[in-house]
Amino acid sequence: MSQGSRHFRKANLTVLCMAGVLVSCTTPRISAPPELQPTDARGTIAVLHASGVQIYQCKRANDGRLLWSFSAPEATLKDGTGQLVVKHYAGPTWEAPDGSKVTGKVLRQTPNAQEPDSIPLLLLQATTTGGAGLLARTRYVQRLNTSGGQALPQACTQEGQENRMPYRADYVFLE
Repeated sequence: MSQGSRHFRKANLTVLCMAGVLVSCTTPRISAPPELQPTDARGTIAVLHASGVQIYQCKRANDGRLLWSFSAPEATLKDGTGQLVVKHYAGPTWEAPDGSKVTGKVLRQTPNAQEPDSIPLLLLQATTTGGAGLLARTRYVQRLNTSGGQALPQACTQEGQENRMPYRADYVFLE
């Protein structure tokens, strides 16, 4: 191998290593706490970034007080390039443009230790799936890295009043 060829290979390796370092610096780590890891998950289908609102309604409790009660999520989930991949709404349900859909139920939750004033981290189990496509094989959904979304700390004043609290989170779809 010639001297020039070695320098070229070394330069290419240096560029590739630097690109890897930059990617790892700009890509957030997405890992669930152990209590939100399903033991029988077979693999990751998608990791998507959500931006939306948690919707709360003012309801009267059994003791007559008015309280904020969670009603539904409303969010768009995008991939790493910013492309819309899934819509998230009441159910909780996630629906992809390809017609695939999953509805789930909460199995476990834990507070977000990094942002205590945010909605909790969740592990949900798929209760129904439909349509062929991205979400068809989903068995579990993890909601991680939450920011915001909690109900207002002050009591509501009018029954039926609605409050939409902005939130962000990462959703991991597992098969």
